[in-house]
Amino acid sequence: MAVDTALPSPVPTATSEPSPRRPLSLAARSAITTGLVLAAFLGLVGVAMSVARKGTALNNLQERLQDSAVADIITHTDVDRYGRLLPPDSPPQKFSQPGSGLYAVILGPDGYRWKSNSALDSNFSFLQPLQPGDHLFAGPVDTRMGRVYYYARGVSFDSLDGTRSTPATVMVAQTEQQLEGENAVYQRTLALWLSILGVMLIVLQLLLLRWSLTPLRKVSSDMSRVERGDSDHLDSQYPLELTGLTERINAFINSEREQRTRYRHTLADLAHSLKTPLAVIRSQMESASDDSARRGVLDQVRRMDELVAYQLARAATSGRQTFAAAIPIASHAEDLVQSLEKVYAAKNVLCEFDIEDGASFHGELNDLLELMGNLLENAFKWTRHHVLLVVQKQPQHGRPRPGLLLSVEDDGPGIAEEKIEKVLQRGVRGDERVQGHGIGLSIVQDIVRAYRGELVVDRSPDFGGARFSVKLPPE
Repeated sequence: MAVDTALPSPVPTATSEPSPRRPLSLAARSAITTGLVLAAFLGLVGVAMSVARKGTALNNLQERLQDSAVADIITHTDVDRYGRLLPPDSPPQKFSQPGSGLYAVILGPDGYRWKSNSALDSNFSFLQPLQPGDHLFAGPVDTRMGRVYYYARGVSFDSLDGTRSTPATVMVAQTEQQLEGENAVYQRTLALWLSILGVMLIVLQLLLLRWSLTPLRKVSSDMSRVERGDSDHLDSQYPLELTGLTERINAFINSEREQRTRYRHTLADLAHSLKTPLAVIRSQMESASDDSARRGVLDQVRRMDELVAYQLARAATSGRQTFAAAIPIASHAEDLVQSLEKVYAAKNVLCEFDIEDGASFHGELNDLLELMGNLLENAFKWTRHHVLLVVQKQPQHGRPRPGLLLSVEDDGPGIAEEKIEKVLQRGVRGDERVQGHGIGLSIVQDIVRAYRGELVVDRSPDFGGARFSVKLPPE
């Protein structure tokens, strides 16, 4: 292949930088927010219920101690004929077990003190006599047995003959450990049920959220189908809140396609308008008598004709499109090769295909034909006998459209390795107007650049000639 063929250099690749962290999805945001709100709310509910439970437990403890003092101690206590207090007869079993945590004490006149068997080793020095009718609930108080709550009541016992009245103070106490144990059991039970309730609410919220976000996922799925070329529009039924958005997206798709169509028609009209005057000039100059002037003007007319064709093809390149139909490559490749085999029939070129199943081009059909046509024609021109067309898909996770690798190899003279860089650099200049056969490769480079791809030129490892590889990125 001729090394002086004008070819623009590959599109420069930007320096890779770490991609910014993707924002959380709506579902993740809602799940995290719901979890935090539920945790805070259920935590506050748990604290409030625990505080209320403690207050209720204290009230219940007071009532139990009061009932125990009256029913178990006072009703079993009496005085003799001389007004002396008699110990309670047959106190309940709970007051008879040492260390049971339930204690009873009676204070009487003249230093009288009675203690239940459970309180024999205890010291209730904090207990003070109360006047009959007075009562007191207090605690927790530090004692030898630990911290206790107690209920004390001042009473008056009458003798059997009714002539004497003996004042006394009755106290019933319970250790704090028993109350705290009850509270701990309640708190554990409360925490368990609040946790179960929180998990159930979160699961329910996620299910509701999934159902609520179904229309958005449907829009995203339909958009992917449009981008892949499987559909022309967003044609599903959407909720009222999304109807305005989807209608505007469809309007944008229609506007883009209509604008592209108008652009192509305008370029076609321009080509027709320019070619007609050029044809008239060529016809008049061919009939002129001055051979030198005629040849000079005809050369300029041919050059103008080539420039018009090149700029028209260059401007008509559509480039990367968000909404483009998928164009199968295999059938169009066969048509192009059949045409080239007729043009280069004298060379008896054998062109083989290695096209992956389902390989498609996402863009304009004219761009695909220009791209493959110029690369294949260049290979047919310089090959000795053998040409190979390779097309492979380049999928990438998270991208709806796979990338595309298209390469054309031949067994011609190729390009020396030390001259490849010069060949690629020669086309980088402000004036892109070129003559002759450089137009085709320039158009190829323009199309590759428009689709954000890369053109690589190297030596074919199998045939020894040139290999032109076009790599289009996934989208």
